[in-house]
Amino acid sequence: MTTGFLLLAGPALATEEVSVEELVEQAAGLAGEEVTVEGELVGDYGFRDDGWMWTQLNGDVYVDEPIREGGSPLGANTGIGIRMPIEFAEGLDPPGRYRSRGPVVLATGTWKYHDPERQGESFLEVEALVVVEPGRQLSEHADWKVIVSGALLISGAAAIGFARPRV
Repeated sequence: MTTGFLLLAGPALATEEVSVEELVEQAAGLAGEEVTVEGELVGDYGFRDDGWMWTQLNGDVYVDEPIREGGSPLGANTGIGIRMPIEFAEGLDPPGRYRSRGPVVLATGTWKYHDPERQGESFLEVEALVVVEPGRQLSEHADWKVIVSGALLISGAAAIGFARPRV
């Protein structure tokens, strides 16, 4: 079950829900379409004087299974640029980084593919944003298999070194 809170929304939008991967793969075909995308806000929040904020929305496996918490490295990060009114950032947790996960959101807006008003940039112009899960600090657990294997190798090397006859 998805729980969250609505940060700001306009009228109800009839939108197609797509993943970040689908949006990237079908970018040209979805140009100008209203879509809803779920993902983690990462990187930085770039506040502009024109009343808009830019950031990155990642929608890869690392959103649900960060490597620092035991997730496996399963490929590159997959994300899109998003542009939203600055007011949407009020109350948002900081974006995700190495030691923290940013807020997971449902972003609804118009997909701008090679937008001529933005020098050919492709991005989602967000009209509604729902926080599905707040940001949080990531914990990193020791991998005991690696620690024990390393200790055994060091012990074995030391034993061989001491057992060797000296000339």
